Amino acid sequence: MRNFILLLPLLFLCCKPNSNLVADVVEVTSQKSAAIHYQVKEHEVADMLQYLSSDELEGRETGRKGMEKAAVYLETFFKSNNVAPYFSSYRDTLSNFKGTAYNIVGYIEGSDPVLKKEFILISGHYDHIGLSKTAVNGDFINNGANDDASGTTAVAEMAKYFSATKSNKRSLLFVFFVGEEKGLLGSKHLAKKLKEQNFNLYAQFNIEMIGVPMKRDYLAYISGFDKSNMASKINQYTGKNTIGFLRKEAELRLFYRSDNYSFYDVFHVPCHSVSTFDFDNFDYYHHVSDEFKMMDIVHMTSFIQEMLPAVTEMTNTASREIHMN
Repeated sequence: MRNFILLLPLLFLCCKPNSNLVADVVEVTSQKSAAIHYQVKEHEVADMLQYLSSDELEGRETGRKGMEKAAVYLETFFKSNNVAPYFSSYRDTLSNFKGTAYNIVGYIEGSDPVLKKEFILISGHYDHIGLSKTAVNGDFINNGANDDASGTTAVAEMAKYFSATKSNKRSLLFVFFVGEEKGLLGSKHLAKKLKEQNFNLYAQFNIEMIGVPMKRDYLAYISGFDKSNMASKINQYTGKNTIGFLRKEAELRLFYRSDNYSFYDVFHVPCHSVSTFDFDNFDYYHHVSDEFKMMDIVHMTSFIQEMLPAVTEMTNTASREIHMN
C-alpha cells in the first residue's frame, strides 16, 4: 500500500492495541448467501505466496528483474488456468514509467449476452519496494509478502475459481498492477487507457494486504466505506458480517492510497480496496521482515473462500445493486 511511509511514526504508535484509536462499526447482514461448493486449497495459496515473496524476486521493484520474474510467473498462471489476455498479450506496458514495466491483465467473458458487456475489475498490485540500502540483521530484501503478494495471490485464486466454474454472467477483468509503490502508476495508466476505450466498468474490488487476520468480529474492512453500499452488499451476499468499518482507515484516507482510487477518479463508480491490515496486527509494513513466514495461510485461504459468494453475486445480479452513496 502506497504513501504510508510519511505516516510511519503514527503507524508504529498504532501497532499496539488502543481502543481509543480504532473503532469498528459492523454492517447488519441479511440472510441471502450464494451457495459455493468450490474449495480454495491452502497448499496452492501457500505455493504462490511463497514464490512471490521469495528472495529470488528481490522485492519485485517496478522495472527491476524481480518484477520481470513475477510477471512471467503470473502470465504462466493465467495461461495454465485458461484465463485469456484482455489485450493482444497479458502485458499492458505502462506509458507513465521511464523504464519498462507492465500490468498483467487477464479476462474471463461473462455468460449472459447482455450483462457480459459490463465488467467487474478484481485487482491487486504485484510490485513492491525492492532492496534496502541498509541491511536489517543482514537482510536487504523487502519481500513484500503481506504488501501485496497476499492480495495478488487472492486475485489469482479468484481467477482460478471463475475459470473453473464459469459462474460469471458479467465479464471479469483480473489485473495485477505494477508501479503501485511508485505512485499508483499501473492503475493510473490502465484506468485512462480503458476509459478511452469506453470500458463499461460496474465496480472494482481491489485486494490489499490480507496476509494476517484481525481480532475483530468481522473479517475485513474496505477503504472508503461510506462512498458506496459495497460493504453492506458484500455482507448480504455472504450472509455474514464479512466487512466492517475501520475508523483508522477513514482517518488516514486510505481510499486515496491504493489502486482503487485511480479507477474511482476516472470512472466515478464503486471502487474499493479490501484489507485485513488494521495497524494493530502487523508490525512490518515496508520492512525486510514482511516475509512468507509471517503470513497466516489458513486465514488467507478462509478470506478468499468467504469472498467467493460476494464476487459471484456481484457478477450475476440482474441490476447494478452496488452503487455510489
